[in-house]
Amino acid sequence: MPPAKQGRELPSKESAMFKSILKFYEHKQYKKGLKQAEQILRKFPEHGETLAMKGLFLSHLDRKEEGYEFVKKGLRNDLTSHTCWHVYGLMHRADKNYEEAIKCYVNALKFDKENMQIIRDLSLLQIQMRNYEGFNETRHQLLSLRPTNRMYWVGLAISYHMLQKYDTALNVLSAFEESLKEQPDVADFENSEMLMYKNMIIEESGDNLKALEHLEDIRTRVVDKRSWRESKARVLLKANKLTEAEVEYRQLLDQNPDCHAYLEGLLRARSLIGGSADLDVTQMEKLFRLLNELGNKYPRSHVIKRAPLKYAKADKFRELADEYLRPMFRKGVPSLFVSIKDLYKDDGKGQIVEDLVLGYRKSLKEAQRFGEDDALTEREPPTAYLWVLYFLAQHYDHKRNTTTALQLINEALVHTPTLVELLMTKARIYKHAGDEETAVTIMNEAREMDLQDRYINSKCTKYMLRNDRLGEAEQTIALFTRSESLDPLADLVDMQCMWFATECAKSYVRQEQYGRALKKLHQIEQHFVDIYDDQFDFHSYCLRKMTLRSYVELLRVEDKLRSHPFYFEAATLAVQVYLELHDKPKEHSGREDASNANVSDSERKKAERKARKLALKTQNDKAADAGSNKDKADVNGEKYLAADDYLEEAMRFLRPLLDLGSERIESQVLGCEVFLRKKKYLLALRALKKGTAIAPNHPDLHRNAVRFYLAVKSEPIDSIHPHVRTVLEEEMGQLFNGVKDAKEFNAKYLKNCKGNVESLLAAAEMDRLCGGDGVEILEEIVTGETRDLTLETAVKVHMSLVTTFSDLKKADDFELKCRERFPLAGYFEPTD
Repeated sequence: MPPAKQGRELPSKESAMFKSILKFYEHKQYKKGLKQAEQILRKFPEHGETLAMKGLFLSHLDRKEEGYEFVKKGLRNDLTSHTCWHVYGLMHRADKNYEEAIKCYVNALKFDKENMQIIRDLSLLQIQMRNYEGFNETRHQLLSLRPTNRMYWVGLAISYHMLQKYDTALNVLSAFEESLKEQPDVADFENSEMLMYKNMIIEESGDNLKALEHLEDIRTRVVDKRSWRESKARVLLKANKLTEAEVEYRQLLDQNPDCHAYLEGLLRARSLIGGSADLDVTQMEKLFRLLNELGNKYPRSHVIKRAPLKYAKADKFRELADEYLRPMFRKGVPSLFVSIKDLYKDDGKGQIVEDLVLGYRKSLKEAQRFGEDDALTEREPPTAYLWVLYFLAQHYDHKRNTTTALQLINEALVHTPTLVELLMTKARIYKHAGDEETAVTIMNEAREMDLQDRYINSKCTKYMLRNDRLGEAEQTIALFTRSESLDPLADLVDMQCMWFATECAKSYVRQEQYGRALKKLHQIEQHFVDIYDDQFDFHSYCLRKMTLRSYVELLRVEDKLRSHPFYFEAATLAVQVYLELHDKPKEHSGREDASNANVSDSERKKAERKARKLALKTQNDKAADAGSNKDKADVNGEKYLAADDYLEEAMRFLRPLLDLGSERIESQVLGCEVFLRKKKYLLALRALKKGTAIAPNHPDLHRNAVRFYLAVKSEPIDSIHPHVRTVLEEEMGQLFNGVKDAKEFNAKYLKNCKGNVESLLAAAEMDRLCGGDGVEILEEIVTGETRDLTLETAVKVHMSLVTTFSDLKKADDFELKCRERFPLAGYFEPTD
């Protein structure tokens, strides 16, 4: 029979000891607190609140599992104690299990409705989980209990702001201002920020005139004058008060003439950009006159100097480009090509730049001047010719004219062999040409010329990883990690160096070491989890420091965190790996062990020594980190390969892509592939429809459309719910334009995509899937004109010819064609 539960009330001596326990916890004196708790439990071993506090102390002393046992025991002994529930909530919060922590705090408040600490903690959890309705209720409670506390007024206003109840949020802030007995005479930061935050709410509500009136009212009380002026200029533009907006943007440009936003704002205020129609001749003249005026006023502003090139065309562009390029070559600006590369989207501009710079090269070589019109000027410095060669090498590399690019960069290296940028560009040319081996060798030469340059070191590491030389890459990147570290790679994880993890994962995928790849990709996913969790401390800090506008922006950034390119790239790759594992589970089950069979004894022993050192270093780590330590020991990522359901693991990465990257065709393609395999046909159809709206002729989308069509048609009648089948048939009729079968749909796609190699390949593969052989389409790829053929596409075609079609004759013919087209590509090098 279990012992009878002891009452909550302790004798006076033990009660005083319990109060001291709480103080020990507040002051983080966990050992003293534990010792005191054990003294009470010797006399009262079933006292629930003391048991809970003992568990809390144990969890902070790296005995988390034992701590949970004591907390649960204490809770069982006193289910009506707000302290026990609060402690349990603290445990869950420390483990970032916020939903369970919220449940615990709600239970705690049932037994102590006005406990300020618990209510405050609950509000932080609610905003972390974006439970704005609950956050609003909790903030009301706090304000009703402490109506004089400014943080609680502001917190309530933020809750209404996040719920988009702008008028109520403004009323809360206005009520707080009126409650102040005296308005401060001197502007101070905290009140200034609160006033600017109030204006932010007014602006977001859409009442531009009211926002302008409010800005004028608070002008003398705002400390951040530039921010005030930015807000005024922005709102004036929204309110279509263009003349006044122009005045404000001109004053802002006086403060910072290199700000793109200020220049764009001024041009919009003058109605010179932002319209739906192209500018006429008169407007273009006004635009260039304004930019010329600004250029004369701010001669050192690169943004203003560069702006006319974006809008000029034909002869005007040639004239302005000439004025822009000459001083840059004269000064020797290495980033010149990068700064104008976006202009190449207009083919005409790219050709004009090429003609101009080729002219410079000829004149500089013959007369050391930029052109014939320079006959009366002084000769240009010898370095001008060098930078022209450097620019042209990048220009032709961008056009994938590898032969010319290499000739130019080699000429530049003869001129100045010690310039690091030249070697780096030469390596980049070889990389684009497909010769990864040579690219790595040259980039390493560049690195050795300047061993103190972290950027070149990182570039060289990336090139090594892309050539699957992981050992060398790790040694190279380790040169810039902490010297005292036993494991440099662990430092890179601590620093959240995501590009390195991504490139490692790609290398492992190429080597079909999928466990190792997934380990790196989950590492990146954990970085984003940590970044999201790191915002927790700012929920109270920002209200205390009154950085309210920045706080709201933080919340919005965190909400879209997984739309970041680093996450998108890693998540896309992870989904593809899981799909590969799902499709061929047996083929890859022993892949990791097989890959290690080729490792030499010395390398294996070295890895074992490193693992032992790492284990020694981390043996005293927190119990909370036990799982991560096991992960470090799991070099091959076997736990990811041993997952029960690869498709569910893929969904973990896919959901953020569909939520935050839904405008990307890659997201919809992957979504369709996963849902097809899960036989969730409505979701697959939705992905197809969204993908069609984004890029209707995308090759991968077409592949999925055909597979979807065939999958639905092949499903037995009774395997799909009648209502679902009805919806599918209606939507498919619209999506596939009433075609009678998949083969007809594929033929229709082929007519719309003539000449595009990737589309032709997709059509050929789907023709084979529909029962054909795709021979005619393949013949067009192998023997036809392929002007749009890139190296990446050529590799895809060749791999498909070998694996999907098993047509070695066509594969050989296509390889000869590609060898001529891409003479340096390692993939198409002849084998002995």
